[in-house]
Order: sequence, then structure tokens, then C-alpha cells
Amino acid sequence: MPAIPPSYPPQPDAEQPETTPRAQDLDPEDFYYEGPYLVFTAAYHLKRGSCCNSGCRHCPYDNSE
Repeated sequence: MPAIPPSYPPQPDAEQPETTPRAQDLDPEDFYYEGPYLVFTAAYHLKRGSCCNSGCRHCPYDNSE
């Protein structure tokens, strides 16, 4: 049986801030659930301040570049 590394389970890197928003950190107008998916609204994207170029359904930014 292989030895378990001392850092098991893996710990997040303390120097890198978490950039993924969590539902509990968002305002109710920022998202809704569609099945198991969290869908961001245009209000959230406007608060974010820029396009993430992920093809979001409610993106208010012009991605035609």
C-alpha cells in the first residue's frame, strides 16, 4: 500500500485568492438555479465589471470582437 503524502488531503494554496464566487456570497438578484446549475444574471456580470469570455447566457458585454 502506497504511503499517504503528508499534505493529504490537498490544501488550497494560501497565497492564491479564491476567484470563484459562492452562492452564499452573492445577492439574490445575481443568480438563479437551473437544475443543478448556478446561472449568473446580467446584474452579476455588471457588478463583475468585465466579460469573462465564457459565453455566459446573460452577458451584458459586447463579445463580437
